[in-house]
This record gives sequence, structure tokens and C-alpha cells, in this order.
Amino acid sequence: MLHKVKKFFKLPIQEQFLFFEAYGTLGLMRLAILTISFKKLTSSLQHYTKKYELREVDESQKKMAYTIGKAIERAALHTPWESACLAQAFTAQKMLQKRGIPGVFYLGIAKSNECEEKMKAHAWSQCGNTIITGARGHKAFTVLSVFGW
Repeated sequence: MLHKVKKFFKLPIQEQFLFFEAYGTLGLMRLAILTISFKKLTSSLQHYTKKYELREVDESQKKMAYTIGKAIERAALHTPWESACLAQAFTAQKMLQKRGIPGVFYLGIAKSNECEEKMKAHAWSQCGNTIITGARGHKAFTVLSVFGW
């Protein structure tokens, strides 16, 4: 435990602040997912049913998006609540949008090998050509919807 604390304080101060912002936003997004309809949560976003043309971002925006993605990943490992892919995608959207960085998050679906009728869902977010949350296994999912800001 002490090792993790020391490792945290070796991070640049900006990354420490982003961790706390991500941690709090993950909590708010988890609460929102449990209490607010998905339609209302996504009402302020542009909705696309197919892959959409990603907007270009400059190098500083790309670097910030990557840093935010890492902060979300770190924070999600330490929350006492479930911080699954959807909460992470909404958190990325909120944190990027706050900084004026364009991006999208995808909702995908895949059939489970366990049962023919069982489906799995996944959400991942992307800024430019960089996936910032939910990258692991995203290629196994068929995109159903794309939400951009």
C-alpha cells in the first residue's frame, strides 16, 4: 500500500489532479448510469448509428486525451464501486468535453461463446485515432452506436 502511495506522489502534479478528477467523475457517472435513462444521459451528444468521421486533434489535445485516459484507467482500479467500460467512456467524454477536446465513444455488442442467445456489450472512447478508454478487446465488438461531442 505504501509503495502505491509513493508511486502516486512521483507522478507529475497534473496527473495527480487528473486522477482525483477522474475518480470523482467515475463516481458521478456510475450514479448517473444507475439513476438516469441512457437516452437522457446522451441527449446532449451527437448520435450516429455507424462509424463516423473522426475529427482531427492537434498534438497537445492528443497528449491531453491520452493522459486523461490513463488517469481514468488508474482511478477505475481503485474505486469501491463498479467502474466498468460505460462509466469510463462517460467519464472520458465529460473530462475531454470540459477541455474542448473533440471525441467519440462507441457502444458495441458481441455474442457470448457461453450461450447462443447471450450478448456482451462494451463501450470505448476515442480521440482522434487514439482509443483512450476500453481499448482491450474492443475489436471483438460490432459497433451499434457512436456518440460524439
